[in-house]
Amino acid sequence: MSLKKAMIFAAGRGERMRPLTDACPKPLLEVGGKPLIVWQIERLARSGFETIVINHAWLGEQIEAALGDGSRWHVQLRYSPEQEALETAGGIVNALPLIEDNGVSEVFLAVSGDVYADFDYRALNAHAQAMKSLAEPGMHLVMVPNPAFHPNGDFALTDGVLSLDAEPRFTFGNIGLYDTRMFRDLPRGTRRALKPYYRETIARGLATGELYEGLWENVGTPAQLQALDQRLVER
Repeated sequence: MSLKKAMIFAAGRGERMRPLTDACPKPLLEVGGKPLIVWQIERLARSGFETIVINHAWLGEQIEAALGDGSRWHVQLRYSPEQEALETAGGIVNALPLIEDNGVSEVFLAVSGDVYADFDYRALNAHAQAMKSLAEPGMHLVMVPNPAFHPNGDFALTDGVLSLDAEPRFTFGNIGLYDTRMFRDLPRGTRRALKPYYRETIARGLATGELYEGLWENVGTPAQLQALDQRLVER
């Protein structure tokens, strides 16, 4: 199967980016001449995605006004507004009717609106096919070498399978494949983190992973934004 549905998480307040995010939502901050989230949309569009769901909370109307319906990238953008940020799992639950069409379960890609990566999303199609055939919902996470701000990593990766306690450990790169069946029974409109679901799925042996060692930046501070901007401009 080739992946057609993606979700971009864009609801965070961006506290560490203040004062830049006081008047502008973090995913609309620019690097290399365009907003962070536009880099994501362009890469998804080039990789064959057709529907992209974007959740938003803080200054979300700016995101919708800036991006529109997605037609300029030949994709359909669907928006999932949240009164207050519902965190990752809560955001997915809230957006399920936009990710699934007519209640049909989907394996979909979810990425952060404030991450920049040169990762080729087409490489995930085979993993999506494998997940689709599982009797129970699994996940596939793209891991990266541990950055300076997260030296101990999140999970171990051995022969393409994630584990909680082996070595070496890597950092989750905020690029993941999920199965909507995992979220169907959760109540909508409640704050809920995704981390417990990572741990549970990994513990049950249903989480695969891969290591990506190319350009990847989790843009958390004005200094990181400036450094990435300079790097992309120099290209």
